[in-house]
Amino acid sequence: MLTETAPKEEVIFQDQTTQEHNIILFNDNVNTFDHVIDMLIKVCDHDALQAEQCATLVHYSGKCAVKKGEYAKMIKLSEILAESGLTVELN
Repeated sequence: MLTETAPKEEVIFQDQTTQEHNIILFNDNVNTFDHVIDMLIKVCDHDALQAEQCATLVHYSGKCAVKKGEYAKMIKLSEILAESGLTVELN
């Protein structure tokens, strides 16, 4: 009596997690609330309320994580924010 066996399948697990990085915006005594809010809307794709909340957190707490994502994209966005006069750090 012959029995058929299914061929063994090799399962390979790949690490598909991508480490995310945060853009941290710091408070300064130079930029206005309106400028910060405008830049968060334009660069980080925040809506007006989210941008206003982040600006308020930065003002009272000294810093706030304003965007999270893949390194390549976050580095570009942080450079744009820095070129606009905002103080940012990528971590």
